[in-house]
Amino acid sequence: MGRTRLQYQEFEEQRRNLVRYASRITGDRDHAEDVVQEAYLRLGEMARKQHLASPGGYLARIVRNLAIDRLWRSRRDGEVFAPDGQISLDGLAADQPTPEQVVLSRKELTRLEAALAELPERVRIAVEMHRFGGAKLREIAAELGVSITVAHELVVTGVAHCRSRLRYP
Repeated sequence: MGRTRLQYQEFEEQRRNLVRYASRITGDRDHAEDVVQEAYLRLGEMARKQHLASPGGYLARIVRNLAIDRLWRSRRDGEVFAPDGQISLDGLAADQPTPEQVVLSRKELTRLEAALAELPERVRIAVEMHRFGGAKLREIAAELGVSITVAHELVVTGVAHCRSRLRYP
């Protein structure tokens, strides 16, 4: 009877330490209690399948891994679900843009086309090759017959012009 009482006290002390450890990771004591309970269950399953030289070490590692998993899961779920249980639509991707997004995108594209039309031909070509065609500066320089430095200046000048025209008043 005395040995059983001693084992229970050791178990209870170890459990409290593991709960504190898991609480520091998860930030939530209730989650930590669940983590420790699940860790003991997993340790029991492992012990039935194989001999464990250091069950305490395994248990601490299981608690750590489960606590980190719980933390990541709660953070991920927190991004998708609002605290009151309602789905937060901000985090969910839409299949189609809203009509307002389509109109704004079209207006912005029209403004970009107008800004590009205002540029001198070499600057416009450099910007289009770099930004839309993915050309490297050396490719732009070769196409326009200028140095890489000049090609860089043309792209920077053109992009700065387009940005200034796309700023909303």
